Order: sequence, then structure tokens, then C-alpha cells
Amino acid sequence: MLNILDIIQDWIKEILRECITGNLDGMFDQINTEVGEVAANVGTTPAAWNAGVFSMIRNLSDNVIVPIAGIIITFVLCYELISMLMEKNNFHDFETFALYKWVLKGFIAVYLVTHTFDLTMAIFELSQNVVQQSAGIINGSTEIDFASAVGDIAAQLETMEIGELFGLLVESMLLKITMPILSLCVMIVLIGRMIEIYIYCSIGAIPFATMTNRDWGQMGNNYLRGLVALGLQGFFIMICVAIYSVLVSQISSAANIHAAIWQCAGYTVLLCFSLFKTSAVSRSIFNSH
Repeated sequence: MLNILDIIQDWIKEILRECITGNLDGMFDQINTEVGEVAANVGTTPAAWNAGVFSMIRNLSDNVIVPIAGIIITFVLCYELISMLMEKNNFHDFETFALYKWVLKGFIAVYLVTHTFDLTMAIFELSQNVVQQSAGIINGSTEIDFASAVGDIAAQLETMEIGELFGLLVESMLLKITMPILSLCVMIVLIGRMIEIYIYCSIGAIPFATMTNRDWGQMGNNYLRGLVALGLQGFFIMICVAIYSVLVSQISSAANIHAAIWQCAGYTVLLCFSLFKTSAVSRSIFNSH
């Protein structure tokens, strides 16, 4: 009777070991792929990321937004001229230099609007250069090699009883479900940032049309700060990945397979949370609303 029970117990253990090994096998491959491509994604310019979307956004800016910005320039310049004349005691104390200054402001405003796309791309080219340089400095591996982290998994499973194996099976199943979700979160952050860049570029002519006016210029200044913050968000993303690579390299010090699993999961969740926070951090630094 005892032999039969031992055989059944060994059979259950073998099934649990196979299920656990199957769950752990390739569990972190998808998240490793997504994190490994972060540097390439954030270092890509809007033109190179998707040429079709970039061409559409540029056409919308040139053919739809720029004409509207021209109307806004006309209104802003008329408003500024009237304000300038009224400030000088209703024409009684008018200076010719003020008129030259008004013409210069008009020229600058027109130049900014007609070259909006080139200026926005120049800002992003500069920020992408910063990201690429930081990628060259960050040399740590971001891949989670679970087998090397915990050593011989099969040997550790052999020493476990049914209760512990069942608990480990539940843990591995839970992480098997959550890992694809976390990798999707990483992808959403990267794609969402690029879509936000395209939106910013498409409407840039309108805030640029207000930059030369003292009263209306706050719109353009805030847009410019937001543009810089959005560009340098890629740099903050690279910092998050660098911290993640350092934490991942320390997983090999885990006491057992349970600790290694939850360390891997915890660091990945922390990375996703940090990536979502990079936008708010960047905007707060540059005081962009």
C-alpha cells in the first residue's frame, strides 16, 4: 500500500515539476525582447520611425495648420500694433523705432510658422542625439536569464515536496500571465510617446505664431517647453532601463527559486511603472503644462 502511495506521490511530483519547468521556460523572452529594443525605439527620429505617418503629419501641418497660423499671425500683429500705438499716448508720443520693431516681430513670426516642421524636427534630432550617446554609455544587459540566476532548476525542484511544488506552480502560472501584460505596457509607453510627438509636430505652427507677442507668447513658450520635455523623455527612459539592467544583474544573489521569481517580476513591474512616470517627470522638470 505504501509503495502505491509513493508511486502516486512521485507521479504527482513529476507532473508538477514538468508544469513548473514549462511555465518558467521562455517566461521572460517577450519582456526581454521589448526592453532590449527600448534604446532602438527611443533613439529613432519621427521621420525614421514610420515614414508614412510622418509624411501624413507633415502634409497636415503644411496644408491645414499653417494657413490657420497665418490668420493667427495677422490677428496677433494687428493686436500688437494697436496696443503699441495706444501705449504711446494715442499717437502723440510715437517712435519710428517701434514700427521697425513691429515689422521685425512680424518677419520672425512668419519665419517661425513657415519653418515650424524643420524647427520641431531639429529639437527632436538634438534629443535623439542625447539618447544615442546615453545608449552607448549604458552597456549593461537587460535580459533576465532565469536559469543562470537560480542555478540548476531541476535539482531544486527534486528536493521540493508536493505542497511547495504546487505553490511554485501557482506562482509561475501567475507570472506566465502577467509577463505578456508587462511587455505590452513597455510597448505602449514607447508607441504612445511617438504618437504624442507626431501630435505635437502636427499643430506646432499655431503656438509658434504667438511667440513674438508679449501677451499671447505664453502659449508658444509652453509649447516649446513641452516639445523639449517630450524629446528628452527618451533620455529618462534610457535612465530607467539602465537602472533596470543593474537590478537584473543582481538577481543571481537570490536565496532560492521563489525569491528569484518574485525579484524578476518585481523589477519588471518597477520598470513599467518608471516608464509610465517618465512623461510626468520630464514635464515637471521643464515646467510644461
